Amino acid sequence: METNLGNILDTLTIWVTQYSVKLLAAILIFIVGRWISRRLSKLLGRLLEKNKVDVTLIRFAENLIYYALIVVVIIAAIGQLGINTTSFLTIVGAAGLAVGLALKDSLSNFAAGVMLILFRPFRVGDYVEAGGANGTVKGITMFNTVLHTPDNQVRIVPNGMITSNVITNVTANDTRRVDLVIGISYDDEISKAKEVLDGIINAEKRILADPAPQIAVSELADSSVNLVVRPWVKSGDYWSVYFDLTEKIKVTFDKEGISIPYPQQDVHITTETEELQEA
Repeated sequence: METNLGNILDTLTIWVTQYSVKLLAAILIFIVGRWISRRLSKLLGRLLEKNKVDVTLIRFAENLIYYALIVVVIIAAIGQLGINTTSFLTIVGAAGLAVGLALKDSLSNFAAGVMLILFRPFRVGDYVEAGGANGTVKGITMFNTVLHTPDNQVRIVPNGMITSNVITNVTANDTRRVDLVIGISYDDEISKAKEVLDGIINAEKRILADPAPQIAVSELADSSVNLVVRPWVKSGDYWSVYFDLTEKIKVTFDKEGISIPYPQQDVHITTETEELQEA
């Protein structure tokens, strides 16, 4: 009885001695490896900051490198314990494939987010039309873009929808052209209308002198002669100038006796008596 108990204690002592060393080595590998992983990810972040890379991309790259290194550290620690890492890697790979198939749409949005951050078709603060929505960009994440509409709604658009469609950055340039179409009656003088429009434009201080504003006849429509008014303004003044010009043109045309016609039709009614007389 005592001999068997001694053998068990000896075996237990050998097992604890052998595996305690491996366990301590595995813990040491994990602690040191995690420290190195964090240091390397932070070093990468500082290098990207020096190259003036977007902050969102820097944080993403830091996290990606850190967790990739952590996976390597965990595999090394498990190998130190004597566990076969080949089967472990197979399980991890199969799990990764399953997760990838289940999250293919999210991964598509993720890849689109990386493209948006790398190529920068727009920045935070720009007004854009993208992915079937429009608004001011308030944030660009890895999976979606947050837009605030002019009436203060929040629209969250998946990045995949943005990169797969046309992107219009309204405020990308410093200047914009205001396009107005003004109709006048066929009985009014075109030269007088153009002179009045020119005076309105010259009186508006927010309109830029270069490029020069354009006033021209664009169409002889069914009910009116259409003139285009195309002044250039700073992007921030676009809507205020658009609204003010529209009002000033109507008020000034009324004072000058220039009419702005609306669609109308002339209906001629012929009676049966008149038809017989004509016959």
